[in-house]
Amino acid sequence: MTTLATGTDTLTRDALTVLQPGFVGTTAPDWLLRRIGEGLSSVGLFGRNVVSPAQLAALTARLRAERDDVLVAIDEEGGDVTRLEVNEGSSFPGNYALGHVDDVELTRAVARELGRRLVACGVDLNWAPSADVNSNAENPVIGVRSFGADPGLVARHTVAYVDGLQAVGVAACTKHFPGHGDTNVDSHDALPRIDVDLATLHARELVPFRAAIAAGSKAVMSAHILLSALDRDAPATLSPRILTGLLRQELGFEGLIVTDGMEMQAVAATYGIERGSVLAIAAGADAICVGGGLADEETVLRLRDALVTAVRTGELPEERLADAAERVRALAAWTQAHRARGAGSGPGAATQEGTAPGTDVGLVAARRALTVTPDGRPFTPVTGAPYVASFTPAANFAVGDETPWGIGAELERLLPGTRTGSYGADASAGAVLAAAGERRVVAVVRDAHRHPWMAGTLDALLAARPDTVVVEMGLAMSEPRGALHIATHGAARVCGQAAAEVIAGR
Repeated sequence: MTTLATGTDTLTRDALTVLQPGFVGTTAPDWLLRRIGEGLSSVGLFGRNVVSPAQLAALTARLRAERDDVLVAIDEEGGDVTRLEVNEGSSFPGNYALGHVDDVELTRAVARELGRRLVACGVDLNWAPSADVNSNAENPVIGVRSFGADPGLVARHTVAYVDGLQAVGVAACTKHFPGHGDTNVDSHDALPRIDVDLATLHARELVPFRAAIAAGSKAVMSAHILLSALDRDAPATLSPRILTGLLRQELGFEGLIVTDGMEMQAVAATYGIERGSVLAIAAGADAICVGGGLADEETVLRLRDALVTAVRTGELPEERLADAAERVRALAAWTQAHRARGAGSGPGAATQEGTAPGTDVGLVAARRALTVTPDGRPFTPVTGAPYVASFTPAANFAVGDETPWGIGAELERLLPGTRTGSYGADASAGAVLAAAGERRVVAVVRDAHRHPWMAGTLDALLAARPDTVVVEMGLAMSEPRGALHIATHGAARVCGQAAAEVIAGR
């Protein structure tokens, strides 16, 4: 193990310690290894860094050869947001599917198995779960990433998820505090604003976070949202009233506070990432997440120097930076101790039928999450190769557009010769019918309630071909339609597999 670089002063080392940067490539660049040697304590991984479990394990081993207590973080929610399986789609349904089933032991088993896979790859901090209460069905960035719209349901499944991850030595990072569910703006693009009273916030948004803190969540991620009832001027990530006053003092959270990505426009467009990072640490944050969009050495040095300068000019108290750095080191020590014990190497202790070691808990969960309508009338399974028409909305940044979704590939395995087509906002029923010919049509939609073009095209298609099978892979907000309607409650690969089994009668 390389020790911290000689000559690196304590202030500069602390400034590096609080950064959680990303990088480009599937091997560790020299600049990253050099900065780890100088004090950088965390590294964030994204889909661009992952090819296979073996490659990822080799990458994280190389990072720890430089410094064995480095925190390796990833944004692995399962479901629609996956980095481990970015090229094929997740083996686990996401939060909305798990909330629909509403079996906390199943949620715990899914999180535990996901955690074991992270441990095997050398990852020990997961920027998950999302504890947002999805109270606004028009929300463009949360949606199926939430367990649901009921605060109690979200709270109990957040706790189960935290328990499952941390039981195998992966630190959970409950997000997006104090709650991103009631927004109609994506904070990757602009600053969302929530104008509800304090009573509503405490009865709705804060309920899952209180439960997660009581359950011992090792980290909490802040949201770049403006909540006027708490702070009329600063977004939560930059607000002392929210991070220190509410999260630390009122809710009693003692773990690591991580910011959402600082290059997101909700902060970057107004404050810039350097100024935003200084304000975040001053407000009470302990770790600066950056690297989803900016992932180079220059960014790391800019943020390091901004923090050092802020301390030297008196804008940022040195003891606040030192406290933040110490919280990062404390979490790293916790994860290092779990690695030394091999906490995630053995089989998980599942407690219910269908989730015991050796079973595919992700597929079990995806099958249980399906809602199939009509269930009172016989449905003749599709036996010939169908035509799958996928209506594809623009993906938000968190989900990304590189991960495949839908059921075409899964149906092809069951019904060889299946053909597929993808349709956007210029879709028409005529185009679908022309491409389908005499084949049975399977229409796959995602959040049809939020996209008039999608709902309109589907209506026209059903009018022309009432035997169409409809698969909804987003929020199940519309009335069931079609000869068969399947709500998967998420677009993970395993959700598509479960739906394909029903369509093909398997």
